Amino acid sequence: QVQLVESGGGLVQAGGSLRLSCAASGLTFSSYAMGWFRQAPGKEREFVATISRSAGSTYFANFVKGRFTISRDNAKNTVYLQMNNLKPEDTAVYYCNTINYDRAGKPFGLHSWGQGTQVTVSS
Repeated sequence: QVQLVESGGGLVQAGGSLRLSCAASGLTFSSYAMGWFRQAPGKEREFVATISRSAGSTYFANFVKGRFTISRDNAKNTVYLQMNNLKPEDTAVYYCNTINYDRAGKPFGLHSWGQGTQVTVSS
C-alpha cells in the first residue's frame, strides 16, 4: 500500500522560507514523477510543482515560479519543496503525490492522498 507522509510545515512570516518533505513508501519511487499540490480553505486542491523521475526536469505553477524549488532523493524515497519569499496567499495544506497527466496535459495525483502539512504565512 502506497503511503505518502508530508512534513515540514509551520507558521512563518511573509518573506520567510520553509522546506517541506514527503516520504513515500510502498512503491518504486524512482519510477514515478512526483509533485506537490496545495489546498487552501474553501478552495479546490491545486497543482504547485512537479519533478521528473530522474529529477532532470521540473515544472511549476505560475504563482510559485521563481520562489519555490522542487527536488528529490531517490535513495531516500523523498521529495522536497523549498519555499522562499512566502506570501500570505501561500497559506494552505500542502500534499505530495505521484504525478500523472490527463488528456489535456493537466497534472493530477495518482495515489491516495496523505494527511498533508499545514503552511501558514502571516502578513
